[in-house]
Amino acid sequence: FFAGLCWSFCWFMLVLLLVYAGSFAGLYSRSFSIDYKNNCFQKDGKPFQYISGSIHYSRIPREYWKDRLLKMYMTGLNAIQVYVPWNFHETVQGVFNFAGDRDLEYFLNLANQTGLLVILRPGPYICAEWEMGGLPAWLLQKPNIILRSADTEYLKPASDWLAMLLTKMKPWLYQNGGNIISVQVENEYGSYFDVILFTTDGNTDKEMICGTLEGLYATIDFGTDTNITAAFIRQRRFEPKGPLVNSEFYTGWLDHWGDKHASVDTVKVSKMLGEMLSMGASVNMYMFEGGTNFGYWNGKFRSVVTSYDYNAPLSEAGDPTDKLLAIRDVIKNFRDIPVGPMPPATPKFAYGFVTLQKVLLDTLSPQGPVRSQYPLTFEEIKQYYGFMLYRTTLPRNVPEPTPLISPLNGIHDRAYVSVNGVFQGLMERDTALVMNVTGQQGDQLDILVENMGRVNFGSYINDNKGLLGNLILGNDVLTDWSIYPLDIDTAVANGWLQAADSGSAMEAGDGPMIYSGTLKSTGLAWDTFVKLNGWTKGQVWVNGVNLGRYWPQRGPQQTLYVPGPFLSATQPNNITVLELERAPSHRRILFMDRPHSELTMTFNELLSHEDIELFLNHSGWPVS
Repeated sequence: FFAGLCWSFCWFMLVLLLVYAGSFAGLYSRSFSIDYKNNCFQKDGKPFQYISGSIHYSRIPREYWKDRLLKMYMTGLNAIQVYVPWNFHETVQGVFNFAGDRDLEYFLNLANQTGLLVILRPGPYICAEWEMGGLPAWLLQKPNIILRSADTEYLKPASDWLAMLLTKMKPWLYQNGGNIISVQVENEYGSYFDVILFTTDGNTDKEMICGTLEGLYATIDFGTDTNITAAFIRQRRFEPKGPLVNSEFYTGWLDHWGDKHASVDTVKVSKMLGEMLSMGASVNMYMFEGGTNFGYWNGKFRSVVTSYDYNAPLSEAGDPTDKLLAIRDVIKNFRDIPVGPMPPATPKFAYGFVTLQKVLLDTLSPQGPVRSQYPLTFEEIKQYYGFMLYRTTLPRNVPEPTPLISPLNGIHDRAYVSVNGVFQGLMERDTALVMNVTGQQGDQLDILVENMGRVNFGSYINDNKGLLGNLILGNDVLTDWSIYPLDIDTAVANGWLQAADSGSAMEAGDGPMIYSGTLKSTGLAWDTFVKLNGWTKGQVWVNGVNLGRYWPQRGPQQTLYVPGPFLSATQPNNITVLELERAPSHRRILFMDRPHSELTMTFNELLSHEDIELFLNHSGWPVS
């Protein structure tokens, strides 16, 4: 298998190598290389140690890129490490998007102007707790595709992507006057450029054996729970000479729904960083700023929360933390850091409560339903993210509670079930495959299926969504489906919402419903955090921008980050909430000036609040 994989890519890369071969002649005034004799990197012929931090432009609004990069530079970093998510740029096959928040070259240029070198990780697979590890979901239209393999159904689109991307990256190589000093390689995607190509793998023999390739520099990753000497001895077994490199030194960790907020001790991080730097090792800190999984971009169908704060030196909102200051104090011992103050935190504002009203989609699905005898997946209908509605009728009278069953664990990932508009309950992948329903023959059965994000790591990344098999009601296989691909994002952005009829069949608060309201303009467009106390689970949009998922009952995340650029200082701000299970009777959300976990209110602040009764009854906050 691996022989075939390597030969396939060798032929492909040989062609590209011939294309690019002559383009680097004479470009030796700038160089970045490995000095195997002195066990270090060399930059322009001189020993070089990089101190880097990971930042994901896809998780940060474009308007804040410069702010974050400057804070990293002022901390003393001389490099950043950057992932390029393939699915972020080629959501539809053959249509590449590098505009706006996807303008990678603009981001690289900002880094270059700031004085930061770049370690590029172009994938095509990146992991990163990102939806499907960066691979586009349209690959799954080929039902038998073997991802990350020599399968031609995978190699052809992956090769097309890399040929396009790396052509754009060529001018940004350090040798060409840019700031890219090295490129991570996955599955021998080498020979594109005259640049250091490296692999990075976990701190085990198995991972290093499977992940390293001849001709590529092998680096290792580990966190504060690891013995530094033992880890670098392991790297030396694969790279006897050359620089010591920790490509992912974990400054924190990600959060999962239902778990406690993850954190890594600041003292341990700073102490271990100092020890590695004193050994001459080059270090990349993962993450330096995590950012946010806006929209549907989180990975792991049931796990990763919307915030990718990561307990990193820069918070989700880009604010310097005590961990950043401690890291800067360590770096001062190894290189001169820029003179001047650290840029301050971005301003925050508590805009207060917004009351929401129930609204309806003017058009359920503009293109109409797809009709099928049996259920079809998201991928088969080319609805890759978000939600789809499966509609059929009950085949017979079911006056007594009758089990609705997904016998083959085919709910991917959560299904919200209604009969004639009355919410019955939910089914969930792996955990809730049976529920009871009642009704009459011919009653409308609606099943709204939510894609919670595709697996981003391991052997199960072929993660199809929707109803993956038949549903059985009692002894009857349900058939004759009308399947509606729901583009709720476009509906919200285009204003395809109308006030709900007061006599609608479903009572407010039961099952999936959309609510809308207005945050009045204040003359400010500052960062804020929205808290949905009493709400259950769903999505929030601000002025048509999808902030991501909320699930306060599951936790640990209790507030969603709203970057200031998403708001208008002069016009009313449209707020839309899709609640999937049950909304609270008060139907209010609160915009605060800090995340819930940081919130404490004094008695005087409480007295100045416009709705004290609601605050007391529904906040759940610590009050000092």
